[in-house]
Amino acid sequence: MRTGSLRSPWARAAVAGAAAVGLAAAGLAGVAHAADDQAPLPVTITGPDKVDLALDGAEGDPGQPQIELGLTGPGEYDPDSGTDPEPIPNSGYKVTIDATALKGFAEVGLPESCDVDGLVAVCAENSLYPGDIYNPFWDIRLDLLDTAQAGDYGKIKVTGKGEGLEFNKHTVDVLVGGPELLKKKLPDEPAGFRPGDTYDATLGFRNVGSMSADGVVLRFTGSRGLSFPDSYDNCSYAEESKDDLIRYRHVALCTFEGEFLPGAAYELSEPVRVRTADFALGDIFGYSFDAVGAKEADALRAGADYRQGSGATLTLKPVKGGQSGDYTKYAEIDLPLQNTYDLDLTGARVAGEQGETVTVDVGLSNHGPAWLGGLRSGGEPISFSVRIPEGASVVDSPCSPMNDESPSEYLCFANTPFLEDEARTFPFELRIDKVVAGAKGRIALPEYDNPWEGDPSNDTGWIVLNGTGDEETPGDSGGSDSTGGTGTTGGSQTTGGTGTTGGSDTAGGTTGATTAGTGTTGTTGGSGGATGGQSPQGGEDGLLASTGSTALLASAGAALALAAGGVLVVVARRRRAGGTA
Repeated sequence: MRTGSLRSPWARAAVAGAAAVGLAAAGLAGVAHAADDQAPLPVTITGPDKVDLALDGAEGDPGQPQIELGLTGPGEYDPDSGTDPEPIPNSGYKVTIDATALKGFAEVGLPESCDVDGLVAVCAENSLYPGDIYNPFWDIRLDLLDTAQAGDYGKIKVTGKGEGLEFNKHTVDVLVGGPELLKKKLPDEPAGFRPGDTYDATLGFRNVGSMSADGVVLRFTGSRGLSFPDSYDNCSYAEESKDDLIRYRHVALCTFEGEFLPGAAYELSEPVRVRTADFALGDIFGYSFDAVGAKEADALRAGADYRQGSGATLTLKPVKGGQSGDYTKYAEIDLPLQNTYDLDLTGARVAGEQGETVTVDVGLSNHGPAWLGGLRSGGEPISFSVRIPEGASVVDSPCSPMNDESPSEYLCFANTPFLEDEARTFPFELRIDKVVAGAKGRIALPEYDNPWEGDPSNDTGWIVLNGTGDEETPGDSGGSDSTGGTGTTGGSQTTGGTGTTGGSDTAGGTTGATTAGTGTTGTTGGSGGATGGQSPQGGEDGLLASTGSTALLASAGAALALAAGGVLVVVARRRRAGGTA
């Protein structure tokens, strides 16, 4: 058992369908009120509802658990609040995991931290917090015995008990040799594919399990820069995570009735069209088929406002041939890969007397046409360096010194996503300790080749203090002259920038469904960290599991790997003649 850490993407997807109960809406105040009234506090046991085990071996990588059980405590906790939640007072509790129904066909690896007797584990705990992140959770590994046969079935029953606490009862259905659907691989984007083009996605699956599927559900999704212009009457459409551009998705769920035989392959009657926006770059399209009947599909729509399609009926047809290598467990593609963005760094010219404090607004803008989604890295920040001009010292800034040995070198971070028309400012308050005519400090993005940077010539800016007008500032694309004492600013004061989460409406294909998303001033929480950065996303949610990769972050003198389109991208700049002070 592990406690006090974030769950894996697999676990978050499994837990996402569990309903919050009791005092969740009331927050911690409601928890205290319930305790005063001696009412039991509701605790939700979470985890997957079912696990299918293939006859040739259990699902998942060898030795890795297929089941993760967790707890959601009463009250709410915001993981982005920057504070730890307060523990919920309790006198201890026990969670019992009963897997005796699997006897005869599965070997069950129950949590070692619990008291295990045969196929039953009793887990004693007293740690309980609002929400699910800080609460205990338990892994279970399943491996088939030689006696297992297709159709073997059993339930894992999970219950809890504790004074003043009320637990739900959770079950996990385990089926051997059931339908197992591998997805048809998606082809690469065609040659010459550009932003604004439409990608034709041929979707299908092969049932490699030992039993037929009685109905299937298709789920396909697209991130902010993708949309689905067609509407089908056996599909329903929604937008998920509207307030989080990393996880924001256009989603479609399509149901298909009938028997889908083991060993057989099926494809859609026509390709699904995926339209790319002009700002799209490395947006993620993915899909999955799940052996869920049409009557059970309503559970998959929980938590989102789905709209029924109104066009023709999308159908599945059997196909012959095809190699096993044509199918995969997860199917995603990043579209498009040929767009560019234009990051622009600006400084300012400021004048002041010795002892005065002046404010310099360092600006970072994106002139597009593409956005920097950072989808694969979960929002890995962009870094740039700021050199403080001679004769000045930093009173306050949103950035951090690179190290103790270089107090005049600062490292700044701008979180992604960074929209295609966004501008952010990083105000530096500088004290003029000594007037040095024409003192200047260079502002720069890392200087490495980056195929997605459309104009590297403006990747450098300058801070000039008490300039003479003769200073050379190669690569500078702007910044304003300003004079004055305390609080005088130079350069743009734009903080933020407005973007859209729109694209085409998923229900009817109407362009322009937008949701305002105001950019925020990028700040750091200390050297090497970024305030408000996102956790690695880990791929599609819902039926589609994690395929994400984590980007790398280094100092301004090293490469910053930024995920822009599913490929780990080194945000880098070409070294230019005369580009140093």
